[in-house]
Amino acid sequence: MGEFDVITRYFSSLGSGDFVDLSVGDDAAALTVPPNSELIVSTDSSVLDTHFTDDVFPEDVGYKAVASAVSDLAAMGAEPLGMTLALTMPSVDDLWLHGLSQGLAGACHEYSLPLVGGDTTRGPLSLTLTVMGFCPRNEKLLRSEARVGDKICVSGSLGDAAFGLAVMQGQYRGLELDFDDQEYLVGRFTHPTARLELGRQLRQRATSCIDLSDGLLQDAAHVANASGVRFSIHSAAVPLSTALVSAVGEAQALEYALSGGEDYELLFTLPPDRDVPDEVSVIGIVEAGEGVYCDVMSREQGYDHFH
Repeated sequence: MGEFDVITRYFSSLGSGDFVDLSVGDDAAALTVPPNSELIVSTDSSVLDTHFTDDVFPEDVGYKAVASAVSDLAAMGAEPLGMTLALTMPSVDDLWLHGLSQGLAGACHEYSLPLVGGDTTRGPLSLTLTVMGFCPRNEKLLRSEARVGDKICVSGSLGDAAFGLAVMQGQYRGLELDFDDQEYLVGRFTHPTARLELGRQLRQRATSCIDLSDGLLQDAAHVANASGVRFSIHSAAVPLSTALVSAVGEAQALEYALSGGEDYELLFTLPPDRDVPDEVSVIGIVEAGEGVYCDVMSREQGYDHFH
């Protein structure tokens, strides 16, 4: 099967969308950006043996690749517009490609994000997604505007995905885990949720925002450094799921929450007088200074894409 056969069979049906004028099949795609909007663009790669292993279901590889990329749009407060996929693989594997395309299709449908183009070629297995979105002009969320006195907030619960990955890697073979809890925790790694709706709500409300891909402490440091402030985080306020605490206890659950990564929740700051959205926890305050302080500092430093 050749390159164009692969594209036609597995990907061409994913290209329809409200803002798509021209999709898969021409030399380039054509999209319409609504008036008085800014184009938001982000690129993420998923590489075999760095982001996933060869025993992971291809459906999960495809779904997570899209969801993690869309999370960057959520962190900017953007609306999805379209995406491209550059896929390299050592040979054409019909069964793997079918599973991958099913995972991509599920995520594209979930996030209203059409696949409008890309490239396929022979090489080490990897996926590179470029996602495009749009924001009303001057309403995009940034990392660099946190102010002293702001509330530090985070959505959802933290640490679940990192523990789910550890389970998948066989680190807890001797631990008796509740079946439903294990399914939930592994699912938090394989099928993360990009918080698009929350990102929309935060436009013109939050002073800064980032998605949590590398661990709470490491990503908080990115915002603190970009804003020229210090993030003071209270460990007792960090949200932990019942499933994670039941599995490993509160101390280890907190370690996963602080440094584990792969949560794809939103960390953001709000002025003191702004209401906190539903399903969001206030975990600290922005202070004068630099870096991040937490009363229980993690031994780990967060996820590093080069290790």
